[in-house]
Amino acid sequence: MTTYQRETDSLATLCQAQGKQWQAINPEYASRMRLQNRFRTGLEIAQFTADIMREDMAAYDADTSQYTQSLGCWHGFTAQQMMMAIKRHQKTTKRSYVYLSGWMVAALRSEFGPLPDQSMHEKTSVPALIEEIYTFLKQADARELDHLFKDLDNAKASGGDVQAVLDKINNFESHVVPIIADIDAGFGNEEATYLLAKKMIEAGACAIQIENQVSDAKQCGHQAGKVTVPHEDFLAKINAVRYAFLELGIDNGIIVARTDSLGASLTQKVPVSKTPGDLASQYNAFLETTPINGVEDLNEGDTAMKLNGQLCKPTRLENGLYQFREGTEKDRVVLDCVTSLQSGADLLWIETEKPHVKQIAELVNRVKEQVPDAKLVYNNSPSFNWTLKFREQVYQQWLDEGKDLSAYPSLDDNKALMAPEMDNTELAKAADVLVQNFQRDGAREAGIFHHLITLPTYHTAALSTDILSEGYFGDLGMLAYVRDVQRQEIRREQASVKHQDLAGSNIGDTHKEYFSGENALKAGGEANTMNQF
Repeated sequence: MTTYQRETDSLATLCQAQGKQWQAINPEYASRMRLQNRFRTGLEIAQFTADIMREDMAAYDADTSQYTQSLGCWHGFTAQQMMMAIKRHQKTTKRSYVYLSGWMVAALRSEFGPLPDQSMHEKTSVPALIEEIYTFLKQADARELDHLFKDLDNAKASGGDVQAVLDKINNFESHVVPIIADIDAGFGNEEATYLLAKKMIEAGACAIQIENQVSDAKQCGHQAGKVTVPHEDFLAKINAVRYAFLELGIDNGIIVARTDSLGASLTQKVPVSKTPGDLASQYNAFLETTPINGVEDLNEGDTAMKLNGQLCKPTRLENGLYQFREGTEKDRVVLDCVTSLQSGADLLWIETEKPHVKQIAELVNRVKEQVPDAKLVYNNSPSFNWTLKFREQVYQQWLDEGKDLSAYPSLDDNKALMAPEMDNTELAKAADVLVQNFQRDGAREAGIFHHLITLPTYHTAALSTDILSEGYFGDLGMLAYVRDVQRQEIRREQASVKHQDLAGSNIGDTHKEYFSGENALKAGGEANTMNQF
């Protein structure tokens, strides 16, 4: 018995039991509405998507070509359009996620207006955006199923292939996919982290990404001035997120532990070591210190400590922060990663200063020496100048191989390397191939399970609006919209060209038919200009 038919039969039995009171209720219509509203709570979504993500992680462990991807989305509509496009072009939503970027929440969704990525926006904006995204993804399901139900009615009326349509309904693949949601540094202490994590999970998040920066001094991962916390503080927040998952019954929820230590040279706290070689001791060993012989070597307000049997004073800046020794960055990253994985995190995020597979692999392989199944979520960041960095990589590789580079500008001449005249050169083409293969290479060689771009839809919105505005307010006038937007939507068969339908007009008409029968006042019909498309 098919899922569609089973649901209809169940509701028919229920309606029959209610007698004449429910005689106006059509069981088949009710079953359609149930199928269009498969997910009734955010927790149902969190469990459904956690299961998907765990299956994907296992598939990647067996075959690194099975990596996953996402784009950062700042509105439910952008997430909806992304997933509808993926399903239309790839014929499946498998291994495709949504990334929720704290950067874009700060820049685009705060009531304060545009803010830098410093955790100054309202923390409730994050779970609110998760809920919004899933509302739009569920609406994409409802719209596509509404079209299939109409196909089913037409097939029944015309003697068409009813079973073929039923198979599409029963095997329908949802647009609801995992969200990896950015909780920044937790927006406060571990209790604050727990409370916000609960709200995010209740909204539908199955994966929460948390970073090891100081919450009230948080910076974007690609800016200076980053301050990290001792491991004990970070692990407390990992525990807080895990407890939130367990309390809400999402036992297989995913925690992504991000380390910013590669670009962070400061710490706010000197942790207390209780036993030789413990985490606090290892953390303190990275501090920049000056040996002292006694109190006479200390100035007023200086701090003294004993490290490896030697009295010393840590370098303390005027703002009270402590300095790490230069050259300890990679070792700190590795310790961060190993400690996080051994203390409950499921995936890692290493924030780097450039997209370089060998650099990432060096760090991940060191982690794998202690945690063999370590996997990475990697930020394919728009903060990187991808064109320049990969042209530099190819240039350096060719230089090391002894190739003649006299036809090219100097490696130090960034502007010349980025010039349009470079685009058709062999060096630029080789660099573009590396960019094209970056995700495949990173998944295979550097343990990258998930590739994401943090804020691409910020840039696409800015670029497309700039192009349209330039033409529309210039000489092109209306042709700028018709040629470069609407005509492209039509030819690409995008649902957005029928914006009334995409916004729910046809679903509303369907419901009116259910509720009012022939008396329904519908928005559709011959007079609806949407029929032009």
